[in-house]
Amino acid sequence: MDMVSGNDHLFMNPDEGGLAILGATPAFPSPVHVGQPNIGDREALLERIDAILDSRWLSNRGRQVLEFEQRMAQLVGTRHCIAMCNATVALEIVARAVDLSGEVIVPAMTFVATAHSLQWQGITPVFCDIDSLTHQIDVEQVESLITPHTTGILAVHLWGRPCNIDALARLAEKHHLKLIFDAAHALGCTYRGMPLGGFGNAEVFSFHATKIANAFEGGVVTTNDDALAEKIRLMQNFGFKGTDNVIHLGINGKMHEVSAAMGITSLDSLGLFMERNRANAAAYRDGLGDVPGLRMLEWDARERNNYHYVVLELDEDRAGIDRDTLLAVLQAENVLARRYFWPGCHRMEPYRSLPRYVGLNLPATEKVLSRVLVLPTGTATDGERIARICQIVRRAITQSERVRRQFASNEYNDLS
Repeated sequence: MDMVSGNDHLFMNPDEGGLAILGATPAFPSPVHVGQPNIGDREALLERIDAILDSRWLSNRGRQVLEFEQRMAQLVGTRHCIAMCNATVALEIVARAVDLSGEVIVPAMTFVATAHSLQWQGITPVFCDIDSLTHQIDVEQVESLITPHTTGILAVHLWGRPCNIDALARLAEKHHLKLIFDAAHALGCTYRGMPLGGFGNAEVFSFHATKIANAFEGGVVTTNDDALAEKIRLMQNFGFKGTDNVIHLGINGKMHEVSAAMGITSLDSLGLFMERNRANAAAYRDGLGDVPGLRMLEWDARERNNYHYVVLELDEDRAGIDRDTLLAVLQAENVLARRYFWPGCHRMEPYRSLPRYVGLNLPATEKVLSRVLVLPTGTATDGERIARICQIVRRAITQSERVRRQFASNEYNDLS
């Protein structure tokens, strides 16, 4: 497995106590990314790719895709798993397969693809606020947003933490709504001890390169609904049932064999990836736990989590600097932290220009989005890198007055 080790990846700052934003040498000679891909067993992957080339079966549900779907269904405990070219197309196909139309309630604090998967098909995303503590969709507000035009709820297991599935399921049943979960972050995570994947009408996982397990690019739909699974399989393969028999409207949403081979390789190492992330999270907690104004989101110890998102909230009043200033400090050191998912879907196009979203008030969402910072983790990150990143954060807050003045006076204040 490809993992960073040793000291060769670190460039120690020669200016003791210095920060690059204040003129010191950057702590890292090359960028340290959020979401740098986990690779897994390279030799096993190459053997699978060789087998694909030898078979000359490159697409259309060959051996690798079938194995990948079987492995995923077993992992999440569902009867069905349908592999897709990516998770966005998977969401679009699921929305059509469950007959969503009109309005669908969705959090605004999510990757924009969640909303786009609806808007692209003429379905109106109705943006809902979040719980400011958990960052999950606010169930009470969900009910207040239901109208005669509402046909479904598309909730998100943000940061790999499950939203309140039971409460959402009760709402969906009460109002006769479809319930879909965007589980892009949530592979390997549980809700009340049960693996995510089998809740609602369907769940969609991402296997994008930045996720804990990747297929280079890919997604899957998991469900226990036999009829829905059959419909989704038709829709992601042009509606074909058999060689020449098209019985349904469909598009090309299939995953190809090489992506499936990478997906299998990732699943083989998922436990190791999760353990590395868990150790990284513990290292960040040790390094930043006592820093004034910083809150690191924790995980429910009763549940399993993949620890793939190290999420900080910065309280400007206590820390002495705001989130964007801290981000500029880290970027100057070649630490490419991210302010996920700023500024919120409702503040992105096309939504911010549409009349129904003008003046939309989502106070918890906007407060959290102004404070959140996501730090690097994964197998390309280790304890030494994390110690250096934590040192940078601590120095920035210790020298907050100088940092604020520098940020306000130079190119670092342009983070667009």
